[in-house]
Amino acid sequence: MRVVRLGAEPTEIGADVRAAITAWGAGAEVFGGVAVCGVEPPGAPRVLDAVLVLPGGIVVVVGTDLPEAAHALDAPVRTPWTVDGWPLLHRGAVNPALQALESAGSLARALRDRGVEQLPVAAVVAVGPYAARITQPTSDLDRGVRVLHPSTTTMLAAARELATREPACGLDAARQVLRVLDERADRFSVPELTAEGFPDAVAPELASASTLLIPKIRDEPTPTGAARLRARLAGLPRRAKAIALGAGAAVLVALIVVLLRPGGTGAGREVTAQRVDGVEFARTRTDSGTDCSAASFGDVRAWFQRHPCAGLSRQVFDSEASGRSATVSVAVVDLGDATPARNLRELLTTPGAGGVTDPAAEPGRPASPEFEGAAQVVQQTGAQVRIVRAAWSGGSSDPEDVPLRALAERALRLRTPS
Repeated sequence: MRVVRLGAEPTEIGADVRAAITAWGAGAEVFGGVAVCGVEPPGAPRVLDAVLVLPGGIVVVVGTDLPEAAHALDAPVRTPWTVDGWPLLHRGAVNPALQALESAGSLARALRDRGVEQLPVAAVVAVGPYAARITQPTSDLDRGVRVLHPSTTTMLAAARELATREPACGLDAARQVLRVLDERADRFSVPELTAEGFPDAVAPELASASTLLIPKIRDEPTPTGAARLRARLAGLPRRAKAIALGAGAAVLVALIVVLLRPGGTGAGREVTAQRVDGVEFARTRTDSGTDCSAASFGDVRAWFQRHPCAGLSRQVFDSEASGRSATVSVAVVDLGDATPARNLRELLTTPGAGGVTDPAAEPGRPASPEFEGAAQVVQQTGAQVRIVRAAWSGGSSDPEDVPLRALAERALRLRTPS
């Protein structure tokens, strides 16, 4: 990600926002995009701490300085916030989340009025100096608002959740957005922007190609596979035709068997290799069952003893990040209902609460040695909870390692057996 600082951030926590996104580094290996800090877009109610122009959309970041560090922050959009049970006294007539939503709406209108390609605009409220637990209504999350304490991992997770537009924003559209924010923000070359994940609509090879070298296309239909087969068989003796047709039927039967059996290439097969954002994940181990207690450890194991799961699928993948080999574990827990799934997600995100093991873990061990110090991300979708851990295949791992966190975030989108 490229960072442009047009002015001082309007809040103290804004400096943490800038430091968090700067740590992603230039290029699209972690996420990509351009961050414009200390900018006041047309129609915005205030100077914004940052606007993230990303290949998958735009994220407005509004900073809010709390009176002091908070243990529990209740942060709805439409009603006043509470900090540790007390109302938050905030400047202005609205709370910070609503102000961020209004800023996002103002920017979206400014882009529309200037004829810029319609891109989704979401909002993040960065709170500081610290908040241990932040609660938001599900309806606010669905509207594209995130309230968080900014760090490299929380900002990255929010960007991945909010900027999901496909296909990616093109280079020309990204430049138009930067110019609407501020003419000074459009300062990057074509190679720099394409390196940040904004595709160029016209590839250099095509732009420089000579049409004189393109052969004329004849208006003749290409023979189908059946037509080609008939032409070849026409010149064969009768016995040779029978042998050829028999061999073809045998191959067809074998293909049907492969398609229908588990692991074949037909519908419902288990995919052994997948790609997410251009990163390959090759499955090496898989396991499924219904005894989640036996496949977990710590407080999570005790929780499963009281709340048995309906199903558990565990897989391990080989992958790569930042030029290093990595191993990724994906566990999908089905609890049959959204309420226990939400409770499990909250427990899994509590430091020191334990977790779900990988298929190769020895009995009594929280994880096989390859996952010690792994980065972990947790996602709940209805009654299912997905737990992903990523670790370096060689050497020690750090749970806060940004490339590992980014790899784990990608693995959340892997297809798994239902």
